[in-house]
Amino acid sequence: MEKAVNGKKNRRTESLMLNVGPSHPAMHGVIRIVTELEGERVLGCEVEIGYLHRCFEKDTEHVGWNQAFPYTDRLNYVSPLINNVGWALAVEKLFGVSVPERSQYIRVIVSEISRIVDHLTCIGAAAMEVGAMTVFLYFMKAREFLYDLIEWITGGRITISYVRIGGVKGDLPLGFEDKMLRSLKEIDKIILEVDKLLTRNRIFIDRLKGIGVMDRERTIAYGITGPMLRAVGVPYDVRKDLPYLVYDRFDFEIPIALDGDNYSRYLVRMEEMRQSARIIRQALEQIPPGAIAVDAYGRELSGADMVEDAKRGKVKDYADAKARVDLTLDGTDSRTAEGVNLVGERTMTLPSKEETYGNIEGLMAHFMQIMDNWGVRPPVGEAYHAVEGANGELGFYVVSDGTGRPMRSRCRGPCFFPMAALHELLTGDMIADIVPTFGSVNMIAGELDR
Repeated sequence: MEKAVNGKKNRRTESLMLNVGPSHPAMHGVIRIVTELEGERVLGCEVEIGYLHRCFEKDTEHVGWNQAFPYTDRLNYVSPLINNVGWALAVEKLFGVSVPERSQYIRVIVSEISRIVDHLTCIGAAAMEVGAMTVFLYFMKAREFLYDLIEWITGGRITISYVRIGGVKGDLPLGFEDKMLRSLKEIDKIILEVDKLLTRNRIFIDRLKGIGVMDRERTIAYGITGPMLRAVGVPYDVRKDLPYLVYDRFDFEIPIALDGDNYSRYLVRMEEMRQSARIIRQALEQIPPGAIAVDAYGRELSGADMVEDAKRGKVKDYADAKARVDLTLDGTDSRTAEGVNLVGERTMTLPSKEETYGNIEGLMAHFMQIMDNWGVRPPVGEAYHAVEGANGELGFYVVSDGTGRPMRSRCRGPCFFPMAALHELLTGDMIADIVPTFGSVNMIAGELDR
């Protein structure tokens, strides 16, 4: 506005309030950022969350300990296997037991597969949002290799509910190691290709370097962990600092950067994928053999065919037969009922799928645990256990009153803390920097709005 004062023209400027989200595509429909702009410069902003509150913590208090796994799948739905493992470890800590060694290696392998999937998704989407569409397509191709493996192991691609209290649903399918190593080889090539495309790309560097900066002290003060903390030079990683499962048996590095900006977070995640692949290779070399008893002869029959014939007493030809199972049962030919992958304690574990589908005692035990809430019953007490999620420390605090359901559960989701600091990351930068900075945080709403 202009008006004459003593013959001179004075100009008064005012800031502009602008909503970014929740309907903005980059906000995923679940985040609202109210920005104050001066031209295209962000003077300040308020971040509003809570658009996807799922009542995770209260829901888990109304179901059995094992029935909580489908809810954990939907925390960070990009890397659900890590969520499964975290919940199981917290409950097993209540029992004071350690699961079979082979099961621990399987948990490590699936967790690191999930970590790579998460970082591929984060970097691919963030790169696409600054114009690098090719990178997005390359990384989605790499992600498909891993989703195929996840589907082979668990029977599902995203919401998998694979882990159980006391172990895992089933063993790794036969031939898994060779397919895993082939997939890692292809993924290594794709990561190298993207590294050539992005890491020294002047446009990409200009869009990310020096943007979304948070210093070391403020990052620690907010309680931020994961790649964002390592991007300011703090090498904190739960796998190294508070080892769980068999992570202390592997040789791997914790990558760090120093600048605390969007570019540093990109570099950390790129190297973390390589380190995860390194862990998987070592785990496949070290994993102890299980009692994988598979008949090398006999007819291949579907489980449904065998059940139908069994109803009519036609079972004499099945003594040496191998059942051809669908994806939800692949891996169960390793005799999980014999304790290869599950702790052999009825008050702690569900019957394996072999037992449930194969004999009346297993079916009855499964029915009682699920329908009548006889359930898994840890002793009275409380426990907290943390794992290294794709975005940082993912912890579960559980309280047991000795019944088949949690009396109280609490999730420490790693996404919540960076979002509390998001206004500081955005202030001072341009409006065009909001989307790349938000992408570098890798907010997953299911983990944020619990």
